[in-house]
Amino acid sequence: MTQRYIIYCDESDTKGRFYSHFYGGIIIDAAKQQAIQDELQDVKNELNIFDGEMKWQRITAPYTDKYIDFVNSVFDIIDRGDIKARIMFTQNRYVPYLDDYQIDNEYFLLYYQFIKHAFGLQFSTPADGTASAAILLDDIPHNREKLEEFKRYMSSLSDYPVWRRAGFSINAEDITDVDSKKHNILQALDVILGGIQSRLNEKHTKPIPPAKRRTKRARAKEQVYKAIKDRIFSIYPNFNVGNSTGQANGPQDRFHHPYRHWLFIPNGAKIDQKRTKKAAGVRK
Repeated sequence: MTQRYIIYCDESDTKGRFYSHFYGGIIIDAAKQQAIQDELQDVKNELNIFDGEMKWQRITAPYTDKYIDFVNSVFDIIDRGDIKARIMFTQNRYVPYLDDYQIDNEYFLLYYQFIKHAFGLQFSTPADGTASAAILLDDIPHNREKLEEFKRYMSSLSDYPVWRRAGFSINAEDITDVDSKKHNILQALDVILGGIQSRLNEKHTKPIPPAKRRTKRARAKEQVYKAIKDRIFSIYPNFNVGNSTGQANGPQDRFHHPYRHWLFIPNGAKIDQKRTKKAAGVRK
């Protein structure tokens, strides 16, 4: 038996005030792709969104309730197990040493780590079977040559001993960039990822100097984020948004959990206490 998956990927906030390099992913059973796409479209139609694109940056006060309804619909799908969501980010207090190659290819190298570790894909194969996945990336900000290099690099993970023993693989031809306007699942990921990065970098919780009050849009985003937080807390009470999700049952939780966060700390990173919220005078 061969199991087929689709992994939708997006990224946000390469350089944030406190946290950076936000990467998000949603993994689904490929056989359920159209059904989930249609279900989310039905939700959008009911909200009179129709062909519009749901994005965190487009949240405004008049659309607050619509986005909250959309978030709850997405988490209903997560709760029943048809969507599994993963969020990865770095914390600025951990300062890595990077050579020139790593600096030039940071975007793709972090995607490589995200796909390799965040989903626990070695635990996705059925008994006595194999599994593979297609990777759909939202609007890659690089040229075609860079994308082809990345596809070759990513598909080489099929030779990763842990994946090879498990019978899991990714083929280069199954890695592509797509337009999120045509993929409701990517829009769902964008809203969740946007909410997490906005909260961790205090974008919607504090007024932006020199303003003394938050904008209506910031207050709207806070309400949508609270809807995201409440649904995460319904899965994991007292969830720490800025830390990695635990794996009480072992590394297989990386695949089986419906929702997870991963604070990625590069090997050999040094700690700079001046880059913390405490140093910046931000109260939790």
